[in-house]
Amino acid sequence: MTAPAFNTDDFRLVDELAQFEARESFWSYRQYMNPKMIWGWWQREVALELHRFWLDYLAGKRPKLLLQSPPQHGKSTMVIDFVSWAIGQAFLEKQPAIRFIFASFSDRLGIRANVRLQRILMNPKHPAIFGKQILDPRKSMANSQMIEFDGEGVDRGYFRNTTVEGQVTGESLDIGVIDDPIKGRAEANSQLTREKTWLWMTDDFMTRFSDKGGLLMIMTRWHLDDPAGRLMELNPDVRVCRYPALAEEDEEYRKEGEPLFPELKSAEFLDKQRATMTLAGWQSVYQQAPIIVGGDMFPIDRATIVREIPARANVSKVVRYWDKAGTHEGGAYSAGVLMTLMDDGTYCVVDVRRGRWGALERERMIRHTARVDEQFYPELEVVIEQEPGSGGKESAEATVRMMAGYKVEADRVSGAKEVRADPFAAQWQAGNVRLVAAQWNRDYLNEMENFPAGKFADQVDASSGAFNKLASKYRYDSTLSWVR
Repeated sequence: MTAPAFNTDDFRLVDELAQFEARESFWSYRQYMNPKMIWGWWQREVALELHRFWLDYLAGKRPKLLLQSPPQHGKSTMVIDFVSWAIGQAFLEKQPAIRFIFASFSDRLGIRANVRLQRILMNPKHPAIFGKQILDPRKSMANSQMIEFDGEGVDRGYFRNTTVEGQVTGESLDIGVIDDPIKGRAEANSQLTREKTWLWMTDDFMTRFSDKGGLLMIMTRWHLDDPAGRLMELNPDVRVCRYPALAEEDEEYRKEGEPLFPELKSAEFLDKQRATMTLAGWQSVYQQAPIIVGGDMFPIDRATIVREIPARANVSKVVRYWDKAGTHEGGAYSAGVLMTLMDDGTYCVVDVRRGRWGALERERMIRHTARVDEQFYPELEVVIEQEPGSGGKESAEATVRMMAGYKVEADRVSGAKEVRADPFAAQWQAGNVRLVAAQWNRDYLNEMENFPAGKFADQVDASSGAFNKLASKYRYDSTLSWVR
């Protein structure tokens, strides 16, 4: 007995059900609009995050969502699909005057987003879902910079695409989308470019927001001090969705080392990509975990970031070295670097304390830090840098007296900072230095990158001092390693 064939009414009912689900769910909408779409678990998860963003916007929560994923995984396409769905939702919510501004580093990306959005809005499926032809067919593809939605009156909604640092004065927006505000590595390494981009975001773009506006940013993380890094630092309410190309640990949908989107980018493909890139390039572009690149003495791509502090059983020796500043108001920083010598002969920067403290506050910080350190490493040695001259000697001796009860000594330094840093730089360049992942990494690596031309050198000085103390019982050989 054969199953009964579907008639026209059956197909119509199935399609109407699919349209209803597309109205109710962005994920269902994507599947309905793109039936041939290649997808995996992460597309569904991001779709749910974007749907949540929309609900938060409707609720007046001023949402900020930062979406990070590897290149060529479809995040830009997904965001434009979301914009098309949100436009339809706005009409259903009787908010047809909703305004979008889409910004990226180039006109080409903006025009591409504009064209894709117009094609979606002109697709017969879109008005079938939302019951409204939102884009006037007579204006289709007529403007590559502005899409004005069809509606009554002069106060109509729109989608406008522009470039970063482009003119937005006089415009208003309810949802702002920033897609890759920085072009690539060279621009990201320019402090001037980073500063100009950030000022445009804060002073031009974000001042256009309505009272309940939402910000959606998608970008490749080229630098710790990029716009995404600053946004997260200054806005703790930013929701960050970070998807590394290869899992760094076991996750809900994949195990450590497995690819994000194997249906499109296999583990074999990603391994080949990683083999041709520097560590810094791979971490930035594919893992969305940037480290700063550059520097002559301390090339940042030679430092390895680890997730956990070294176990005491694997530590041969540990030192907290303090470089004390004489002033605290707008002057130099005081810095204390905790470094371990591992049993395998490598070195790990475990923690950095840094601040502009007054003399009394600084001394309290040094003692308090030692109290915390010894909970992890009872064999801790505290070393205080002694600057040349009687003033430096008196300051160091005062700190040594204050640290009674701890193993502490003053280290009298002489010679140029570069010379003192050279042994540590050799181990750094040889790939024998690791950093524990923490909030202080950004400023630390930034100073390392710019040394010796940078404005500050307190963390370099403290690191060099700690290294020299740890390595003092070893001799240096021509293979760039320290041996007993």
